Amino acid sequence: MTVQVLRAADRIAVPWKNGGGVTRELIVSPPGADMAGFDWRVSVAEVAQGGPFSNFPGVDRVLTVIEGAGLTLSIDGRAAVVLDAAGPPFAFPGDARCEASLKAGPIRDLNVMVRRGARRAQVRRRSLDGGDTLAGGAAFTLAFALEAADASWPGGEASLACEDALLIPLGVEVTFTAAVRLILAEID
Repeated sequence: MTVQVLRAADRIAVPWKNGGGVTRELIVSPPGADMAGFDWRVSVAEVAQGGPFSNFPGVDRVLTVIEGAGLTLSIDGRAAVVLDAAGPPFAFPGDARCEASLKAGPIRDLNVMVRRGARRAQVRRRSLDGGDTLAGGAAFTLAFALEAADASWPGGEASLACEDALLIPLGVEVTFTAAVRLILAEID
């Protein structure tokens, strides 16, 4: 298995399950799975207004704001959580009642969803220096570029635009030629 390059320019806007916005899918497993049949899914959502999140029974979600002033999430009546483009990813159950309000205008977020009991996801922000190597350390490691970068791996290389991503197989090492900020999603 080799590194897959997932281009931001190839993503198609699809309405949210609840009709309140759009999402652009990076990758879904198994390939071609619909919203009811995926094991895991990664997408970028465009949130232009506050409101309820779609309900996904049996799914765990991790949301990371990538652009905009941020949003506040109210989940099942618990204390509100504020997320912004500098903060850490936030994990929550996809079947929890969730309402969002925007801090100051639209936001965009990276959304990682896994079928509870079948997969687990860990998501984090990571900064690499030029020459740093990133190894696929999970069944699926997705490196989402927050800025343009050049990367190489045994048998391949790619110039990445902002929001392009790499799906890195377990054990494969990718080297970045210059400093880059990433969001890493590791799915087991």
